[in-house]
Amino acid sequence: MFIVKYNHWVGTNYSPALVQLKAKYKYLNNQNIKLAKFAGFCYGVKRAVETAERLKRENPDKNICILGELIHNTDVIKELELLGIKTIYEVPESGSGICIVRSHGESPEVFEKIKKAGFELVDLTCPDVKKVQQKAIELAKNNYYVVIVGKPNHPEVLAIKANADLYTDKVVVATTIEELMPYEEDIKHHKKVGVVVQTTQMVSSLNNVVNYLNTISKEVLIHNTICMSTAMRQKEAKELAKESDLMIVVGSKKSANTSHLAEILKNCTKTLHIENDTELNETFYKSANNIGITAGASTPQVVIDRVINKIKGGK
Repeated sequence: MFIVKYNHWVGTNYSPALVQLKAKYKYLNNQNIKLAKFAGFCYGVKRAVETAERLKRENPDKNICILGELIHNTDVIKELELLGIKTIYEVPESGSGICIVRSHGESPEVFEKIKKAGFELVDLTCPDVKKVQQKAIELAKNNYYVVIVGKPNHPEVLAIKANADLYTDKVVVATTIEELMPYEEDIKHHKKVGVVVQTTQMVSSLNNVVNYLNTISKEVLIHNTICMSTAMRQKEAKELAKESDLMIVVGSKKSANTSHLAEILKNCTKTLHIENDTELNETFYKSANNIGITAGASTPQVVIDRVINKIKGGK
């Protein structure tokens, strides 16, 4: 007998599609699927997508563009393009209509470029990301050597660093001890260090960096700015892995929080990271009895539904 278990409905939205799946496939096979409570859109992503869609509905004839991908999910970007919301990757010298700053944030310099070009600026930076930027600025203003625990080329981290750079030249980005070692003497000389974290980073990376800094600095001030959604998503996924012989992580390979989920789970049980159901091959899951499913913060519910549908033999 097939059973779909839910720790909770994803986010705060009731999902009738999942109820239909449960009824349709109840007696199909003996696989047990458990969907994580914290799977799919976080509130920051949901806010960004819904606001972009609302802006287009309210301004159907106005040019609306987003600087960079609003979120790291190909399906969502395609849907926005179908609505007439364009993705641009550079700020033109001149423009008209609305230009949206994506959920990852941007540097103050880019904000000024958007305004100077003639756009109406709509800032959809995730509120949690804004908090990290502000903490980094406070540390810089108070003469701390600023360490950002995060991926150097990730757009969120680039924006955090750009904000701190306005107030100090002592800013470094790292996720490992090896990446910090070249700055060891400079950090020792500076004496006090302030730490902020990319919102979607792993707690283990933060702990490793902080433990190292404690051995080379007299004062270490830590702001654990990993967002609550990320922390709870990672914790729940590890618990779910304990009772699963296969974990499926659904979401973009470009999404930091999704990739970290897959990385964490690979140390717990057999794990498959897919962007959507098109990457799902029956050979990956047909021998699994207990399948756990989680998804990144930028993964739409419809994509998760399609994955469950395909596992159960749906069309």
